[in-house]
Amino acid sequence: MKQSNNLPKYPFELDEQNQQPKKRTNNILNYPLVKKFMISKWYPGIFQWITLVVFSVIVYQLVAGTVSSHDNFGTTMTWVLWWPLIPIMFLVLGRFWCAICPFGKLSDLVRKFAGSERPMPKFLKKYGIWLIDLFFILITWSDHIWGIVGSPRGSGYLLLILTTMVVGTSILYERRTFCKTLCFLGGLAGNYSRAGMLELRGTPDICKSCKTQSCFKGSEKAEGCPMFQYVRTMDSSAECNLCANCIKSCPNDSIRVSFRKPTSELWGIKKPKLEHTVLAAVIMGIVFVQNITMLSVWQDILKAISKITGTTAYPVNFTVAFIISMIIPVAMLWITSLLVSNKKNMQSVKEYFVKFGYAIIPLDLAGHIAHNLFHILTEGKAIGYNTLALFGMKMQAGDLAFTSTFTVQVLQFIIIGLGFFGSAYTVYKMSSKQTIKKMIPFYALMFVFAIANIYLFTLPMDHRVH
Repeated sequence: MKQSNNLPKYPFELDEQNQQPKKRTNNILNYPLVKKFMISKWYPGIFQWITLVVFSVIVYQLVAGTVSSHDNFGTTMTWVLWWPLIPIMFLVLGRFWCAICPFGKLSDLVRKFAGSERPMPKFLKKYGIWLIDLFFILITWSDHIWGIVGSPRGSGYLLLILTTMVVGTSILYERRTFCKTLCFLGGLAGNYSRAGMLELRGTPDICKSCKTQSCFKGSEKAEGCPMFQYVRTMDSSAECNLCANCIKSCPNDSIRVSFRKPTSELWGIKKPKLEHTVLAAVIMGIVFVQNITMLSVWQDILKAISKITGTTAYPVNFTVAFIISMIIPVAMLWITSLLVSNKKNMQSVKEYFVKFGYAIIPLDLAGHIAHNLFHILTEGKAIGYNTLALFGMKMQAGDLAFTSTFTVQVLQFIIIGLGFFGSAYTVYKMSSKQTIKKMIPFYALMFVFAIANIYLFTLPMDHRVH
């Protein structure tokens, strides 16, 4: 039977002449070398061991190395290299980082030798994504209160705390419970991967007749999906780590890994969730506050807040600014939803709020990349200097910048422009059955967020590594 035209396109289309399935070329598993590597024992193990070794060196340097962030190998590798690259990786390769993350490998090792494989607690199943969002917010807040990013010791202790959480959950519970419900990067990774360019999916016509469910349960070739995903029903890249366990276990050659248009998954979210939308709006506020705290105007803002709070205590005044910065985008999204929806029907307002909050994600991604671009391009040489120093080859560190501040700003403006286009186009695709005129408030909201980002990037910023 010929495939219905209203079905999504999958890597197997029906050959018109012989009615046999044929593979589409955008499935990278069609390339024999790629597939052979992904189903081999080397993937993702070879990458995992490399990152685990590098992670161990980084933690040691942070905890036992120099207290100067300028000269510490761990600080530069974590905050000048890894943190700027991570959103780009989510955009281009989805959650591939999660496949090679040292925490994931550590979890696998602990479970292999000491794990009890007890089911994940119902509490974590129900509220895990909210906990992930909360941990991300708390870690961002604590950086500004205790200066974690600028302190090698602070960064090291943070990584050790996270390592302890990984070990504890891996001993107590099945699969990667920490990665699924507690990792502070989980919400960020999920949202950004929804807008990403890579996806793993099953082929519906093949999966529906499968009796083994080996993608979820596992097989003698690989354990079940560590993120509790069932490929047959999976329609999002938000929680797929691209670990290839399902590819190795699938007896029917049903899995495809293919590139797609950026943001395309956002256009048709089947079950939009409040926690994803709230995080998208909150991240926009966090990007704003991250930029503002690096500007000279930040001291004026603190003075204004201190007049209201009646104290000059930085933790108090920053917390007030931090909360306000997160509330503003959420409130703006709610007001926009109110303008577009039937104002008398709060359920309608909520539906618009939850659905169109996903449209903020491309701008979140752009703001995150643009902000961190400043650090990697103006401090990036510290990575080379400190890596050489690790092997006893000390060099006189001069200017750490790869390029001028003006060039960085131009690149930042271009990235924000692309982010605005991605968000505006997502609004357009989401509202295909509604007039552009009706959706003007949402287009205006994305424009306001983009202009705010651009304005902040025109102002001189401080560095992480001095």
